[in-house]
Amino acid sequence: MKTLIPILGDQLSPTLSSLRDAARADSVVLMMEVADETTYVRHHRKKLVYILSAMRHHAEALRADGWQVDYVRLDDPDNTGSFTGEVARAVARHDPARIVVTEAGEWRVQAMLEAWETLFGLPVDVRPDTRFLATHADFEQWAEGRADLTMEWFYRDMRRRTGLLMEGGKPAGDRWNFDKENRKPAQADLLMPRPLAFPPDAITAEVIALVAARFPDHPGSLDGFDYAVTAADAERQAAIFFAHALPQFGDYEDAMLTGERFLWHSILSPYLNSGLLDPLDLCRRAEAEYRAGRAPLNSVEGYVRQIIGWREYMRGIYWREGPDYVDRNALDHHRPLPAFYWTGDTDLHCLREALGQTLATAHAHHIQRLMVTGNFALLIGADPAEVHRWYLEIYVDAYEWVELPNTLGMSQWGDGGLIATKPYVSSGAYIDRMSDYCRHCRYDVKQRVGPDACPFNALYWDFLARHRDRLGQNRRLAMPYRTWDKQSPTAQTDTRAQAAAFMAGLDAAGGYGDPPPSAELP
Repeated sequence: MKTLIPILGDQLSPTLSSLRDAARADSVVLMMEVADETTYVRHHRKKLVYILSAMRHHAEALRADGWQVDYVRLDDPDNTGSFTGEVARAVARHDPARIVVTEAGEWRVQAMLEAWETLFGLPVDVRPDTRFLATHADFEQWAEGRADLTMEWFYRDMRRRTGLLMEGGKPAGDRWNFDKENRKPAQADLLMPRPLAFPPDAITAEVIALVAARFPDHPGSLDGFDYAVTAADAERQAAIFFAHALPQFGDYEDAMLTGERFLWHSILSPYLNSGLLDPLDLCRRAEAEYRAGRAPLNSVEGYVRQIIGWREYMRGIYWREGPDYVDRNALDHHRPLPAFYWTGDTDLHCLREALGQTLATAHAHHIQRLMVTGNFALLIGADPAEVHRWYLEIYVDAYEWVELPNTLGMSQWGDGGLIATKPYVSSGAYIDRMSDYCRHCRYDVKQRVGPDACPFNALYWDFLARHRDRLGQNRRLAMPYRTWDKQSPTAQTDTRAQAAAFMAGLDAAGGYGDPPPSAELP
C-alpha cells in the first residue's frame, strides 16, 4: 500500500510524526515549493532563500537516508502554485492508497490539509506535530476556566512537566524567573562572540539566483547570505552558542549596540522554527551547561523560558484564539506603517539601526523588535494587522503561529491585554538605558519638545493621554499616569502639540505603506 507523505517547508525534521512508522519502500515523500507560499506576503528575500535552500538540502538528506522524494521546484513549468494543486498532481503520478501528513503550523494551511480527504477521495491521516512539547489539548486544558492566561503560570507548568531546571519539586535557585537580572546594558567588546557564517554552496547559490530573478520587488538584500541551511550546520551554530555566548546571554539579552547585530544571542530561531533543530534538545543542552558550571542560572533560565515558555505559549494562544485573532484592534489604531520600515531611511538612529540590520539580514533580536520597531509603531497608532504583516514578511524566523501573537498581542496590544498586562510602550529613556543608540542620534533623548527633541518622548506621553479611557485604570500604568497628571496644563499641551507636529510631518511626507518595487536600501 503506497503512502504519500507531504512535508511542508517548516517541517524539516527527520523525526517528523508523518515519517514515524512509514516504510521507505512503500512511501513517497512530497516536498513542494509553491508560489502561494512565497507571495501571500512579500517575504524578505533572504527568508525565501533560507527556506527554499533548507528544503532542497533536507530533500537530499532524506534521499540519503533511503526515502523516495518527489520534489517540486518553484520554477518547474507544470507547478500549479499551491499545496493542494501539487498534492493533486502527486496523487495522479503515484496513485497512493492514503496520505499521511503532519499538522500545519498555520490556520490557512491546516484548512487545506483538512480538505484533502474529500477532494482526493483518499484517507488522510493528519498527525499531531510532536516537535512541540504541549499539544493543542494540553494548552486548552491549562487555559480552561482561567481568567488570567499570563505566560508565567504556563511556563511553570512546562518546567514541572519537562523537569528542566528543577530540583525535586522546586525550581533551581528557588526562583522560577531571573528576568530582573537580565536587563544590563552592554559595552562594545572585541571578545564578543560571533555567530558562524555559512557561505552559499551550489544549491544555495542556485536558489539565490532564482529569488533574485523572481522576487525583485520583495524587501531586503540578498548580499552576504550566510545562514545555515542544513541540520549539521545548524548544530554547529548551536554548539558555538552554548560554548561562547550562553554564559553572558542572560545579562545582555535586552541590550542593543550600534553596529552589533547579534551580541550574545543564539541566532537559532530560524533553525528551530523550520525544524532543523529540536527545542527540547536545545533546552537540555543549555541545562547541561548550568549543571556543569559553565553557564550561570540566569542565562540558562532565560534561554529555556524563551523556548518552553514563550514559544510554546504563543503557539497555544494562536490555535486557541482562532483565525479571527488577526482582526483584533483593541486600541482602534489604523495608521499605516511609515515607508521607512521597508527602506531604513530615517533620521531616528535607533530605528535606522534596527531596520537597517533587519533589511540586510532578516534578523533583529527581541528587544529591537519589541522596544524599537514595535514600540514606535504602537506609539504612532499603526494598524496592528499591518504591523503583523510586516513582521511576518521581514524576519527569517517568522511563521504566523509564533509571529502573530507576539506582534499583535504582545507588541501592539491589539488583543486588549490577553497576552500582555500593559502595552509595551516607552519614551526614549528606555532605549537610552539599554543601548548606545541615543549617543549617535541627531535627536536629544533628554528633550521632550523642540526641534531636537527625541520623538519617542512626546509620542509616549501622547499615547497615554489619548488612551486614558482604556488604560487609565491599568495598575501597571498607575505611575506614569501620576507623573503625567503632575505636569502643568501648559507642559501637557506642548507635549501633545509636539507629538501632533511629528505625526503631521509623517503625513505631509506621504511616507506610508509599501514602497514602490524599485525602492532600494539606503
